[in-house]
Amino acid sequence: MINSTANKQVRRVANLVKKARARREEDRYVAEGLRMCQELSPEQVEILYVSESFLKEHSQDGFQKDFLERFRWEQVADPVMKVMADTQTPQGILALVKQRHVSFQEILNQPGAAHLMILETIQDPGNLGTILRAGEGAGITGVVMNETTADIYNPKVIRSTMGSIYRVPFVYVEDLEAACIQIKEKGIRLFAAHLKGENAYDQEDFTVPCGFLIGNEANGLSSQIASLADTYVKIPMAGKVESLNAAVAASVLMFETARQRRNSNRRLTAHRKKM
Repeated sequence: MINSTANKQVRRVANLVKKARARREEDRYVAEGLRMCQELSPEQVEILYVSESFLKEHSQDGFQKDFLERFRWEQVADPVMKVMADTQTPQGILALVKQRHVSFQEILNQPGAAHLMILETIQDPGNLGTILRAGEGAGITGVVMNETTADIYNPKVIRSTMGSIYRVPFVYVEDLEAACIQIKEKGIRLFAAHLKGENAYDQEDFTVPCGFLIGNEANGLSSQIASLADTYVKIPMAGKVESLNAAVAASVLMFETARQRRNSNRRLTAHRKKM
């Protein structure tokens, strides 16, 4: 058992939790909490760390035999776990995880009609995590981000995805403008929620292969990226609200796309039954 906060492994994990540069250099990140760890496979994990009190709590439910023994793992003292974890009251289990690597071309060539989220300089970790989580629920086929978007392996992003980070394909691109041009060349229509939008978002056809441009929380989309949209749409507001949080606006568009595609599939199925 690791008892010292000066242990090399402890310092390494704490460094990965705090520093994006360390995560990039080591190609690793930290996933914290029982639910997040239970969704991982041994192939994804370098090592698990489990606190002394967590093991005692689960001593009678077969957790060690049924789950832990599939992994390489290390027991740590409770004060040590507090140093390693990002949360104020850690659950007592965290994993050192290998980063995913999906290419831009792989995202472009996902099967079925494209449903992409294209993010420009989203800064808030909670927004980024929420977009991934809601995106999985809405059936998006991938997320494309510029390099000034928040680090997706930030512990706050990881937690807010609630496991979606393991399943939703994502990629950072060096040149977002060039990436958008390639997306359009694939026949994918780009939409942007914009003050200049003429039609409400629910008046557009999102059953076609499409992508949504989502901009920075404070400044929105740059004029350069906004100009690449095929269509501007608006999200009508009641009351005195002028605009929505980036993650909320993204969710509105993603779930409208999901709704339209479900209805389209129902109509197609009904038509086939009549034939």
